Order: sequence, then structure tokens, then C-alpha cells
Amino acid sequence: MSSISLPVMRDYLSHSVTSSRRTNVINLNKLHGILAEVDFRNYLGSLGYASRVSVGGWIARSVGPGVFGHHTAVFFPNTIAPGIAYDSAATLPTPSHGLHTICSTFHQIGIHSYFCSPVISRTDDTTSIKWHAIQLGLPTQQQYQPFPQSLTGFTPRGRRYSFLTYNTDVSSIPSPVVPEEFSKEHLRVAFQTHYLAELSDVDGIMWGTYNTYPIEIKEKTPAHDTKLGQYFGLDLGPFVKLAFYAARRGVLHSIFVVREIDNTASRNLVDWWFITFDTLARFASWIPQEGGMNMLGGRSSVVKIPKSEFSRLTAAALSQL
Repeated sequence: MSSISLPVMRDYLSHSVTSSRRTNVINLNKLHGILAEVDFRNYLGSLGYASRVSVGGWIARSVGPGVFGHHTAVFFPNTIAPGIAYDSAATLPTPSHGLHTICSTFHQIGIHSYFCSPVISRTDDTTSIKWHAIQLGLPTQQQYQPFPQSLTGFTPRGRRYSFLTYNTDVSSIPSPVVPEEFSKEHLRVAFQTHYLAELSDVDGIMWGTYNTYPIEIKEKTPAHDTKLGQYFGLDLGPFVKLAFYAARRGVLHSIFVVREIDNTASRNLVDWWFITFDTLARFASWIPQEGGMNMLGGRSSVVKIPKSEFSRLTAAALSQL
């Protein structure tokens, strides 16, 4: 009965997650982002929407001259619970109805979607974890295949590269959050070990009443601008990702969610806000501004969006999406 324990998961994260440039402590922006994602799903659960939002995952695009961005895939891990055996490919789980529905939307606009589940052959040996993926959104039932070897459309990595070279202090990640982050990170490393691609995280995808919404979640305090009034900033990278979803369209929309906090020290929740990308693109300032430290330790550029154009994230608001 092969399983992975919580300490082993945390140790793996210490090698896969980058730290800030000056210390070996996990980048605070990343930590706060992880916690905001978990808090967001808990909040949706309290509103009765727990079954309508996915766990986090990854979106990957092909790279190379002439093929950059021509192939896109999104994949979501089945979270590995500590101490639970995952030692048989014969008992891989059936993905949820909600995830099937979400991935059907992606398939319609040319984004291949996969649910990935592990098989563990040796206890507390992360190298023995083998992922298996089932493609979702297709009109016929699919079978699990080895992941990522069964994927097509990506350039194989010609030279081996180690993604586990860091020595990051991840003790600040709460224990209940570790399994999800470990599963997500292990799946990323498994993919990037085999393929070259542009990779970005997916905070979650919500199945709304009318549309499907990839979600970008950030924890923010409002800033002030004489032209805009109070505003929330969004880094250019996430802005471009939301624009990518908008370009694919169909019934795929996207939303930017803000967990407003009172200050950057105590980080107490003030309120939850959201804005659809259509509204965001309409009201965002055309002049970006230098932001704070990004997850790689460098300075970011942010797009400024007036807080007045955001809506409170309530059950009534969600029912209209």
C-alpha cells in the first residue's frame, strides 16, 4: 500500500518552489496567492458553489519558431492525500461532472483538457509517482493514458533539466494546503521534464450559469490614483493570460477576483470583489505602472483597474455569471 506522507510532500516543495532572491524563504507573493486560492474556494463553498469550481492546474502552450502558441492544453491534478494508497492503475477515479462540463467548453475552442491521477509504487518515494491522464470534453468516453508521454503537440525536451534544485523554506505553507500544492507542483515537474512549453498556473475555473470562467485570484489592498480613484493592480502576465482566454471566446469568459485585505501586515479580509475581463479591458488604464516584487524577485508592471468597476462577489452576483 504505497503512499506519500505530509513531511515528504513538504520536502519536495522545498526543492521545487523558488525562494526570494535575498533569503531562502518562499516568495511571499506566491505564498499569499496559494492561500488566497484556498480561501476563495472555501468562500465559494459557503455560497453553495463548491461543486462549480475546479482545483488549480496548469495551462501549457507549444513553443518554437512558427508553432508558438499553436497548441494549448490544460491539465488538473487529482490531489494526493497524505498516507492514502494510490498503487493501482485499475482504480483511477472518475472525474467529476463539473470538471467534464468545464473541459467541454475548453475542447470546443481547441484547448485539450486533462484530469490527471497518480499511481505510487513506493512509499514516500516521489520519484515513483507516475501520472495518468484522461482527456475530458470529448463526446465519447476516453481511457486513462500515461502522462505526459501520451500528449501530442509539444516539443520533447532534448536535454534533461532538473527542476528540483532549490532549497526553499516552505514551513509557512499551512499543512492542510500542502497536499494540493504538492500535487500541482509534481504534475508540473512531470510535464516540464518531458516537454518544452510556455506554462502558466490556473487558479481555478468556475462553471457558471451561462458561461465558463477561468479565474485569476489576487490578494490586494486598493491603491489611489488621481485619475482613477481607488484601483486594484493586475500584473501584465495575468492580464495577457486573461486576454488569451477572451481571444478564444465561445462561452469561455474569464474573471479577475480580488481578496481585499486591510493591510499587508495582518492581511485581514475586507471583502471579495470580481470583474469580468470584458469590463476589465474596457476600464483598465492604458498606461501601466511599476508594481511590487513579482514571484521571481523582480519588479512587475501592473495594469490599473478602478475599484468602482468591480462587483462584490456574492451568491446573487454568481448566479448571473
